[in-house]
Amino acid sequence: MRQSVLNGYRASVVFWLMVLLVVGVIATDHAFSPTPAVAADDMGAEEAAEADEAAAMQESYLGWFYRALGLKYVVVFLAISFTLVAFFVMNLLVSRRDNICPLHLVEGFEGHLNEKRYQEAYELAKADESLLGQVLASGLAKLSTGYDNALASMQETGQEESLKLDQRLSVLALIGTVAPMFGLLGTVDGMVASFQVIARSSTTPKPSELAQGISMALVTTLIGLWLAIPAILSFNLLKNRQAKLLLESGIISENLMKRFQGVSSGPKP
Repeated sequence: MRQSVLNGYRASVVFWLMVLLVVGVIATDHAFSPTPAVAADDMGAEEAAEADEAAAMQESYLGWFYRALGLKYVVVFLAISFTLVAFFVMNLLVSRRDNICPLHLVEGFEGHLNEKRYQEAYELAKADESLLGQVLASGLAKLSTGYDNALASMQETGQEESLKLDQRLSVLALIGTVAPMFGLLGTVDGMVASFQVIARSSTTPKPSELAQGISMALVTTLIGLWLAIPAILSFNLLKNRQAKLLLESGIISENLMKRFQGVSSGPKP
């Protein structure tokens, strides 16, 4: 089952990598596409202004974003967005019920216990790679030493598996924190660039000369928020889903093994 999850994760990573590559190629093409040069000597000032306005309108929205960000911020935000999508898909696949608390395992395991086929129950749980399967297998393996030891082993295994889920999911929370910080960094970087233009100019600078720095300041902040908001939302939604399934898994595992409570030495699987 984990192999299928891994295969799905790899496929999603390849897909989104190709999407980001296509977007980057399109952005580069629009950003560096040549525009027809117009000689100022051959036309009046009014015609030159109209030509500049027409050329600016021809630039795509994506190309303007690319110019505003600059290469270094494009690379940073593409890396963050790729990581966000990859870990979101991976956590979404891992957070399915079949990977944490599959109902078919509960029915099969309980059926074997009711028929006192403890070896079959152990093999069924051991072969299942879900969190519940690992918890039940560890508990049944320690049952021969007593119910208390089996319960402690189940709790330890559950905590280990829960920690793995939390570590994988925490990447989304990290992105939700880091993305706005890079946006803020771009804001400061862009404002510094604009003030440098003002400081180095002996006359009042034109608005177009300040536009690059201001654009960087605004666009980096915007994209940082665009990345942070879905990262925080997905983290909280998946966190709540995993917590619900983990709680359900703990209750089910204890109920299944409760029949051995009070037995000093349980059956050997």
